[in-house]
Amino acid sequence: MSIANRASEITLPPINPGCANLLEFLCLQFPRISPDIWQQRFAQGKIHWFGGEVVKADTAFSPSRRLCYYREVTAEPKIPFRETLVYQDEHILVACKPHFLPVTPGGDYVNECLLERLKQQHQLPDLVAVHRLDRETAGLVLFSKKPASRAAYYQLFASGQIQKSYLAVAALPKSQSVEGRSQLTPGQEWLIENRLDKSEPRFLMQQVAGEVNARSQIRLLDMDQQLGLFQLTPFTGKTHQLRVHMLGLGLPLLYDKYYPTLLPKQALDFSEPLQLLAKSLSFTDPISGKMLQFCSERQLQSWQKTPAAGLSG
Repeated sequence: MSIANRASEITLPPINPGCANLLEFLCLQFPRISPDIWQQRFAQGKIHWFGGEVVKADTAFSPSRRLCYYREVTAEPKIPFRETLVYQDEHILVACKPHFLPVTPGGDYVNECLLERLKQQHQLPDLVAVHRLDRETAGLVLFSKKPASRAAYYQLFASGQIQKSYLAVAALPKSQSVEGRSQLTPGQEWLIENRLDKSEPRFLMQQVAGEVNARSQIRLLDMDQQLGLFQLTPFTGKTHQLRVHMLGLGLPLLYDKYYPTLLPKQALDFSEPLQLLAKSLSFTDPISGKMLQFCSERQLQSWQKTPAAGLSG
């Protein structure tokens, strides 16, 4: 059994959804967790109001109050790869995460994530991830160290003032043509603009009709037999955006377990990481006014060549 080192928080809704007590509310909010487990957590004092006051199963529902609990999983996976510290100053920290490691707790992961590793290693209890990468994706992640300056870094992403670039490897079609165009050649580019929305199951995304909400620039850097190395530049931040946009070109990413086919959940295969890497990150620091540029030293394992063209833009 793995128990989270730090409490998760949930704010009770301002209007009672019909719950006589906190047990009923948590069972309603988290239907996959049995009432017996919640009863046990209450009995062990693992649930409390924000501020520390321990509550009981029959404690009355209190609108808009913050409730704290500790996530538990029976068998948390261990990721045998290490992150690297790229940069830190008074306000921020930039780290490069390996494939398979989640950025924050979720699902089967409570302590085995980049955020908890960094908090413990660098004694940074207030550290918060400013953005996310999929667990399957490796690369650069920006963290905020101080609550007082945090909003300024969130605003960078909200206003599109962060420049990000990824590397990806995809299997080339045998005809080496995309969307009926001529044969693929290094330097070819595509601007993808469409609308992405939830699919089924809900953690997948799909292209749908409607107003554009997802934009990506895709550039073929190099080719080696039936593999292509691509530079991906997202201008928006929709879930799985780059993976779906590559799929739309007929170029699904190598070792993608979601697209084009959702594979059954199985034990982690560390020999086949998704070939997607958040390679570069740049922005004007809202506190210092300096231009900051970061580049990951990680490489994609399926691409042994160093791209002659490098990253552009």
